[in-house]
Amino acid sequence: MTDKKIDGISNANDESDRDGMRIVIDIKRDANARVVLNKLFKMTPLQTSFSVNSIALVKGRPKLLTLKDCISNFVEHRHEVVIRRTKYDLRKAEERAHILNGLIIASDNIDEVVHIIRGSKTPVEAQRNLEARFELDELQSKAIVDMRLSQLTGLRQEDLHNEYNDLLEKIKYFNQILTDDELCKKVIKDELIEIKEQYGDDRRTEILPSAEEFNAEDFYADDEVVVTISNMGYIKRTPLAEFKAQGRGGIGVKASATRDNDFIDKIYSATMHNTMLFFTNRGRCYWLKVYDIPEGNKTNKGRAIQNLLQIEPGDSVSACLCIRKLQDPEFCERHYVVFCTKQGIIKKTRLTEYSRPRSNGVIAINIREDDSVISVALTNGENEIIVANAGGRAVRFNETDVRPMGRNSTGVTSIVLDDDPRDGVVGMCVINDVEKESIMVLSEKGFGKRTDVEEYRKTKRHAKGVKTLNITEKTGYLIAMEVVKEEDDLMIINKSGTTIRLHADMIKLTKSRVAQGTKVIELKKRNDVISHLSVVPRDDEEETETEVDSDAVETDNTPQE
Repeated sequence: MTDKKIDGISNANDESDRDGMRIVIDIKRDANARVVLNKLFKMTPLQTSFSVNSIALVKGRPKLLTLKDCISNFVEHRHEVVIRRTKYDLRKAEERAHILNGLIIASDNIDEVVHIIRGSKTPVEAQRNLEARFELDELQSKAIVDMRLSQLTGLRQEDLHNEYNDLLEKIKYFNQILTDDELCKKVIKDELIEIKEQYGDDRRTEILPSAEEFNAEDFYADDEVVVTISNMGYIKRTPLAEFKAQGRGGIGVKASATRDNDFIDKIYSATMHNTMLFFTNRGRCYWLKVYDIPEGNKTNKGRAIQNLLQIEPGDSVSACLCIRKLQDPEFCERHYVVFCTKQGIIKKTRLTEYSRPRSNGVIAINIREDDSVISVALTNGENEIIVANAGGRAVRFNETDVRPMGRNSTGVTSIVLDDDPRDGVVGMCVINDVEKESIMVLSEKGFGKRTDVEEYRKTKRHAKGVKTLNITEKTGYLIAMEVVKEEDDLMIINKSGTTIRLHADMIKLTKSRVAQGTKVIELKKRNDVISHLSVVPRDDEEETETEVDSDAVETDNTPQE
């Protein structure tokens, strides 16, 4: 056993049987046996993985082969061996049959042959006389001259005829192998079976009767994780417990190793059994199980997402959805995927349209050349939607104002944008419970606030909306908007790679919708700005870190409307 501690194991005993040593592991009552087994495979030498560099000479040149290529080239090699061997055997059989044919002629005319040999002065002369008399060649005449007298007996003559007939059958069989590919394959198969019976032993590996019985989810506990995607397209999953909550105004912790000006751009809360739907700027959709995303700690860079998804060149992931019941037809029929683009276009499509994963992705929304997908959300068809722009305005309207459309449709206008070239949609929120939820907004320089949903009056879509944050030079443009509850946690990442996790209720609920807000995260670097805001579940067992910056003072500069 290993000295590493594995959760779920309560005791381990050694029991001996006649087959050798057997380890019996008792697991805790609430533990999942399959998860424990998977951890044993991962953390102990119970199962070992190793790489094989299968380089072989193929037609005289070294080549790296896959398992399929190895088998294919081996069969081709065996085919060549059988053909060359058969040609050799055929040539030898024909040569021997030719000699036997001359010996049979001599045995059938033995008296005349003896008379010719006795009348010749030398062996060479005897050969020439035999060749002239019986139309033989040099090989046959030499064999007759060299023939012993014992072969003239009746029994030996019968053996010559039997051997000649057997050679004729072999010659016929060899010619069939050379002309019939199926017979040649049968010879290869019979020879391999013979080798297996002679040298083979019982298989030690268990082979499952059907691949459908294997469920990859059984090997992973459904733990909560954080999935992060960097600006340059590197993705990883990290256990949520690695991010400890801090106080408001904290400086955060390093979330990822960055290089070449890369930074964490998106962060999502999920569980290991979720299916993640990735939506790109150009409006395509891709699928990936959370447990298939490479695992890494907070400081790991992750893996390029292009190695996991067949994303087209020039495109990148802009939004994600984490869904558990993607294979449930009733759930998919009752829910919708709502898109919002940077230019304020909104579109609603049934989840059923995205429930059949394809390796090369599908078109999720028709995007104009000057537009891109900003946010994607899952709704039940009766939710309320709030869309905010970088200029600090938000519009609230009923989801029913947007009719369902197909995957290839474009959508309709949600909010009227400002003439400012930097303006654009920064976030879209779906309201599920007006009484328990509040709206969290965050500016690019770290100012944020929570406000009751009711502070945003309802309008129709295609409106300018109401002010949600007082935009000043001190706050910078609005960067994100999320729906939060008192029991949620917030994950904030800036472009330098620093992450802060804090309890949502640590940000006081602001009565004034147009207030500037409070300092949520302290940006140490001069040109650093907020990159992303995400809502994650709270871990009630963890202790809150109390690292708070002295400059984190709540402000409420409320202008007159």
